[in-house]
Amino acid sequence: MIIEKLLLHVLIILAPVLIQTSLLENHRLGKSPVFIGVLHGIAAFMCLIFAYESFGLYWDFRYIPLVLSMLYGGRKAGVIVLVFILTARVINGGDAIIFGFVSAFLAGTLPFLISNRFWTFPPKKRVTFAVLLGFWPALVMLGILLSFAFIAGVPVSGNKEMGIYVLIFGGIQVLGVGVAAQLNEWMIEKRLLREEILKSEKLNTLGELAASIAHEVRNPLTVVKGFLQLMKKQVTGTHDEYLKIVLSELGRAEEIINDYLNFAKPEFEKIEKINVKEVLSDVTVLLNAYALKEGVYLEADLKEDGFLLTDRNKLKQAFVNIIKNAIEATPPQGNVSVNLEVTHTQAIITVEDTGKGMTKDQISRIGTLFFTTKVQGTGLGTSVSLRIIEAMGGHIHYSSIVNKGTVVTIDLPLNGDKVAKFDSNFPNTYMNNPNA
Repeated sequence: MIIEKLLLHVLIILAPVLIQTSLLENHRLGKSPVFIGVLHGIAAFMCLIFAYESFGLYWDFRYIPLVLSMLYGGRKAGVIVLVFILTARVINGGDAIIFGFVSAFLAGTLPFLISNRFWTFPPKKRVTFAVLLGFWPALVMLGILLSFAFIAGVPVSGNKEMGIYVLIFGGIQVLGVGVAAQLNEWMIEKRLLREEILKSEKLNTLGELAASIAHEVRNPLTVVKGFLQLMKKQVTGTHDEYLKIVLSELGRAEEIINDYLNFAKPEFEKIEKINVKEVLSDVTVLLNAYALKEGVYLEADLKEDGFLLTDRNKLKQAFVNIIKNAIEATPPQGNVSVNLEVTHTQAIITVEDTGKGMTKDQISRIGTLFFTTKVQGTGLGTSVSLRIIEAMGGHIHYSSIVNKGTVVTIDLPLNGDKVAKFDSNFPNTYMNNPNA
């Protein structure tokens, strides 16, 4: 009989998760700590109402919603569930009501204290963490059971039925916590995947629009620039200075348009076997003068060779953008270091600066068109770099601390005989992270 009751409780505690997943996944209400607390509170309330009574105690899973709400909804949600539990316990009454109150507060204490650390773990470890934390209420209830049995004079030693109840209770409770935690993680993963898909669709649309506009604008700009260059040969004095400024700005506009086109369709024109070490060495030498001008010390640790088949100019463009961003984010007297590590299968490039750093929200938006942390800029350079690295089968990971600096890690596969080609349908997944 106890098994049937406890399995019913498992279904009850899964109901809030299923409601959030199926009905309120896209609604703001589904993310509200108050609403999450009320949902799990009702589940805990129902567990107590349909509890199995034996040995003067109520056998139920009221604390699983408490643990889940603390972990996935926050402390506010957990406190709301605790209020529901205490209310239901008062309604049930009985001789052990004081023990029920003590048990509820003890069961909620540990999840309350460590709930903030829960989101520092990756998804798989969060499920394991939730399961391990599910043991805590079981231990609390076991302690309360032994205390009540001792005070009420219920024989514990040699009581096989009570021992079986404890084993069944603990086993099904751990199962319930594990299933509920896994459902929550699937819900989170599904939401993140949807956000990535929407982000990808927007980027593809913007890319097509950018390519169309760029093609239309670049032609008249080229004509205007050509005529101005002819005029410059015939003009002297103040007007010559004006023409220099105009030509400079036209050149800048041309660069932006080319970035748009590269973002829309980065094509690898000349595929050749290149040494990543040589490309990085060329880039650091090229940018060293710029770093000195900005008062930044640029150093490179490039000891190993790593070969891959790709477009040298595109890879160089990606490295220039990333390292130049690091220099521009670093204040005078700061440092930017470029390191290369080569394994059997990949080249790992690390660009570390001592600049202003970025918040988690800013990191999550890296690669989004028009997003930049610079006063002047379009954000296209970073977007193009990410597209190029991805087209080569590589990945970029950003980690940053505000006012401390940023570390950019680039993983490039040493693909040997495989030629890296751009695929227009390649997914725009720039970060490997997020809670972001």
